[in-house]
Amino acid sequence: MPNRLATETSPYLLQHADNPVDWYPWSDEAFALARETGKPVLLSVGYSACHWCHVMAHESFEDPVAAGIMNKLFVNIKVDREERPDVDKIYQRAYQLLTQRSGGWPLTMFLSPDTQRPFFGGTYFPPTPSHGMPAFKDLLQHVATYYVDKSDDVRSQGEQLMEVFGRLLPEPAAAHEKLDSGPLADVRTQIARNFDAEYGGFSGAPKFPHPTTIERLLRYPQDDAALSMASLTLRRMAEGGLFDHLGGGFFRYSVDQFWQIPHFEKMLYDNGALLAVYTQAYLATGEQLFADVANATADWMLADMVAPNGGLYSTRDADSEGEEGRFYAWTPEQVSDLLDQDTFAALSRRFGLDEDANFEGKWHLTVRQTVDEIAKATNVPVNELVERVNAGRKILLAERAQRVPPARDEKQLTSWNALAIRGFAIAGRALDRYDLIDAAAGAVDFIHENLFLDARLLAVYKDGQARFPAYLDDYAFLLDAILELLQARWNNQHLEFATRLADTLLEFFEDAEDGGFWFTADDHESLMHRPKPLADDAVPSGNGIAALALQRLGFLLGETRYLDAAERVLRAAWQAMTEHPLAHMSLLNALQEYNSHPEIIVIRGEDAEISQWRTSLAKSCRHSQLIFAIGNDTGNLPGALADREPVAGKTVAYRCVGTHCELPVTSWEALL
Repeated sequence: MPNRLATETSPYLLQHADNPVDWYPWSDEAFALARETGKPVLLSVGYSACHWCHVMAHESFEDPVAAGIMNKLFVNIKVDREERPDVDKIYQRAYQLLTQRSGGWPLTMFLSPDTQRPFFGGTYFPPTPSHGMPAFKDLLQHVATYYVDKSDDVRSQGEQLMEVFGRLLPEPAAAHEKLDSGPLADVRTQIARNFDAEYGGFSGAPKFPHPTTIERLLRYPQDDAALSMASLTLRRMAEGGLFDHLGGGFFRYSVDQFWQIPHFEKMLYDNGALLAVYTQAYLATGEQLFADVANATADWMLADMVAPNGGLYSTRDADSEGEEGRFYAWTPEQVSDLLDQDTFAALSRRFGLDEDANFEGKWHLTVRQTVDEIAKATNVPVNELVERVNAGRKILLAERAQRVPPARDEKQLTSWNALAIRGFAIAGRALDRYDLIDAAAGAVDFIHENLFLDARLLAVYKDGQARFPAYLDDYAFLLDAILELLQARWNNQHLEFATRLADTLLEFFEDAEDGGFWFTADDHESLMHRPKPLADDAVPSGNGIAALALQRLGFLLGETRYLDAAERVLRAAWQAMTEHPLAHMSLLNALQEYNSHPEIIVIRGEDAEISQWRTSLAKSCRHSQLIFAIGNDTGNLPGALADREPVAGKTVAYRCVGTHCELPVTSWEALL
């Protein structure tokens, strides 16, 4: 019989609806039952595209014996970390404090029912003892016994944990303390120290793309070495197996140092961020590869992740037909059967089909030779080889489409949609792709119509139902994304939406005493801890993006409330930025624009002319330059924008740097 997860909308929770485990969703009902029965809570956190979550589910949660032990000894709660990042953040940090190890998924935590405080935890546990880990069934027995026999220790440890949580946030910088650019120089040195000069990236295996780090490198003007580090990393990722050479888009991370074999899940947030950073790198370098990758990533997002309602889906699973990577792997025989001899020869050299298998006896496509190298070896003209490779890729993609695809998590998350909107807007205006601007605008309208109720955002949309009060990331990322979209296509309603998001951040999320923003609103469900996250994680820091976007909106509208709130964020995070700059790239971007104010250009005139001016200006990679083209027929502009009036019969540009504005100019030459 289905358990209580059967009525949920999360695809991840529904994957567990037929488990013999008596799962509850996170709810008052579950904790009330635990208190009533005296049982501890077993909290399991994961997400639908998580490979090891599937493994543990098959090995343990589908096992009647393990499920029987869980049901007898615990009240069991299953959480989708993408729906409830508030719960996930708390218990990931608790796991790190308890074990002194980095967290991950699946996350398995054991909680006291009266306080929700964890007393033991882990990630994946195997069904039998292996790799130094106990068998899950044995562990359950030991944990339940410990909870009963060592109740005083459990209580004492929970109190100590809460004391540590209370000390996690740094003291804010004093009002007189200068927020200088020192952390920007420090992090530049540290990035170079960690850089892999041969393969790119900033760590060994497993190797993650870290788009926030790459964008930070692109923000150092006239720094050729920084640009070189960013370019090499982007090039190696694009040539390796992290990139889907047939369908476009990026996988989650590489299991090796060389970007060759990925963990095969595809996440919307990764691809939104990488779409933006590849576009920015193309503008900075003119390297066509970066534009090609940006276009291919955008094409995959449009084809596979945009829903009929205009919003975007969340993930593609790592597994299909029970195997990770099965959908993407080939054998040379499969490929040769589909292609003519010349095309197969070109594709084999290009993607390593003439070399040893690289993935569990099969071949995952990665670039092994450049087209120039193949041309030199075969005496075939470069343009002809390019045609053969592209033709072969199309044939393989069509054949792959006949396979059983990895499952798609079709819930729509406000924050991840916002990261995709930002990527679409940046790529759309830089690559002259109006379809991407249309998609960005459509996603904003989807959120406004379906996830903005009673002047507040909701976090998740699935099956026609909007759920869960939105988090800091939802508001901050969407505010930032709308400011990027307004530079691609002006819309008064979108600007009004942005200001309402900013006002809600200040009213419900700000720490009025020490500055910065809490992850949850002040009327959110009460949990054991209220985080104020400063560091970047798999996604950028909500505080960093909020500070950046509020500064930009504040300068655009001449609204000091937003500027003051952004400064309070930076003061709240100053100690964290100075002591650990590598973990706070998003905040460092906001710090850079705090010290070197953004340049804002507002162009008024007839649509055709202002579009041409905007498009020409947008061809340079200047992160701190914002360009807004507003037609003469647009009225009712708020704040300082009301002073950017049109001039009859002319196109006029207003240029401001921070609070300093110059006289308007009415010719393209004068603006340049």
